[in-house]
Amino acid sequence: MTDGISVERDGHVATVWLDRPERGNGFISAMQVELHRRLEELDADADVRAIVVTGRGRFFSTGADLEPGGANFAFDEEQTALARKMMADRPRPWQMRTPIIAAMNGSAVGIGLTFPLQWDIRIVNESAKYGFVFTRRGLIPEQNSLWLLPRLVGLSVALELLLTGRLFSGAEAKELGIATRAVPADDVLPTALALAHEIATQTAPSAVGLTKRLAYELLAEPDREAAFHREWETFRWMGRQPDSAEGVASFVEKRAPRFPSGKHVEPPPTGDLWAAFDG
Repeated sequence: MTDGISVERDGHVATVWLDRPERGNGFISAMQVELHRRLEELDADADVRAIVVTGRGRFFSTGADLEPGGANFAFDEEQTALARKMMADRPRPWQMRTPIIAAMNGSAVGIGLTFPLQWDIRIVNESAKYGFVFTRRGLIPEQNSLWLLPRLVGLSVALELLLTGRLFSGAEAKELGIATRAVPADDVLPTALALAHEIATQTAPSAVGLTKRLAYELLAEPDREAAFHREWETFRWMGRQPDSAEGVASFVEKRAPRFPSGKHVEPPPTGDLWAAFDG
């Protein structure tokens, strides 16, 4: 374990543990850096096809590890400069090609919830409590949550959660669309791992990686026709790649697929796809 983060491997699936149970898996700066370093390292590993992040102990994460005194977020100029550099250097989970699944085994608030919001799939404990509690601490929500949460649940619902800072159950998180599944506490990690292994064994890493990348990129594309063009041309290009042939062959032959391409496959720029197709 390093700086509150530990990693386990099982075949093509990696499990990242928030590993400070004695502090409710509360985040300190070094733990944030280490979490993103490990995610980046696992994304670069061609053998890792899915990542699960979970919490050790009772909580997923109680957010920032607050200390008495009330000055936890009052950075001086030197601290602000260091924090800006850390944020600039931090890898963006939505730019990674590996699916990241949050197995939120227990309650999570603040940054303990906004970090998982940056990942791809969230499995929650149906009876645990979650909340964007920032306004109750005299802060605004962070970690890109003001951009993403309205896109997940709609602006009105997002504003209710963000402005009140209220707590809500895992069952409600699923109803609102923050999580895809809400299950009993003991089922959270097994459910997430089963999903991760399904992705790792049944899907083409190249197709998963490009699907994830395009889904996030097209969230910021205001031109629907441009998004349609990008998606269609990438689809056409992939249809000529070995993974497409293997996907069809394994289905017809009723066997497990053996996809040859990795998750970091890079199609030509969209403008060149037509020429690549014709050539």
